[in-house]
Amino acid sequence: QVQLVESGGGLVQAGGSLRLSCAASGRTFSNYAMGWFRQAPGKEREFVAGINGSGRSTYYADSVKGRFTISRDNAKNTVYLQMNSLKPEDTAVFYCAAGVHGVHGGYNYWGQGTQVTVSS
Repeated sequence: QVQLVESGGGLVQAGGSLRLSCAASGRTFSNYAMGWFRQAPGKEREFVAGINGSGRSTYYADSVKGRFTISRDNAKNTVYLQMNSLKPEDTAVFYCAAGVHGVHGGYNYWGQGTQVTVSS
C-alpha cells in the first residue's frame, strides 16, 4: 500500500511558477513509477508528467513540454512537479499517482489532489 499527499497548490498569475510536491509513504518508493495528472472543471482527468522509479526517465504531455519538470527524491519519498510559465488553461486539480507497472502502465494509488489556479 502507498499513501500519497499532494501539496504546493495555490493561486498564481499567468506567467508565474509553482512547485507541487507529493509525499509518499512506504520504504519501497523507488519501486514505483510516479505520475502527475490534472482535472479541470468539466473535463476528464489527463496525464501531465511521469517519471520512472530511478528518476532517469521522464515523460510529458505535449501541452506542458518545456514548461513543467517532474523530478523525484527517493531518499525523501517525494516527487515534484515544477511548473513554469503557467497559463490560465493550466487551472485544475492536480493529482499525483503511483504505479507498479512503469510510467506507461496503470496507476494503482492516488493522492487527494491539490488545486492550482492561474489567473489572467
